[in-house]
Amino acid sequence: MAELDLATLKGVWNQVLDLLLDVDRITWLAFFDARLVSLEGSELRINFSDSEKFGGDHNYKSRRKPEQTAKLVAAIAKVCGVTLEVIEV
Repeated sequence: MAELDLATLKGVWNQVLDLLLDVDRITWLAFFDARLVSLEGSELRINFSDSEKFGGDHNYKSRRKPEQTAKLVAAIAKVCGVTLEVIEV
């Protein structure tokens, strides 16, 4: 995939998550409810806004580890052929 835009990434997001599940179930759990906010250049911004509709804090940003984000980046690269920086907003 030469050009990657947000709509295209959203279209293959389930493939990214499926690959992530095959690699590491805990990492999949950490990102399965992420919402893709924007993709500008190589920066993918994600958030967990839907998780905030529940009472209390369900974001768990402080629990996600850099190695989990690295696994997500690797899954995106394998499916899409590009390396992105994932930024939580």
